[in-house]
Amino acid sequence: KKFRKGTIGDLINEAINKTLSRTVLTSLTTFVVVLCLFLFAGQGLKQFSLALLVGVITGTYSSIYIAAPVVLELDKK
Repeated sequence: KKFRKGTIGDLINEAINKTLSRTVLTSLTTFVVVLCLFLFAGQGLKQFSLALLVGVITGTYSSIYIAAPVVLELDKK
């Protein structure tokens, strides 16, 4: 196996850059489908689909902007 040299910050930055487009496209596709479910579903599914919409947005944001700084802080300790 070939190991890369550099800091953990460089490694995290490279990983985010490589997966960012897939993450955004997957989240956007899921968001559109769940939004259609929210707009056209009956009353019983509206609350469920709203929870899914919030979850998709929160999960995408967390994956991109929160997870990496947390790993960096944990690495310092």
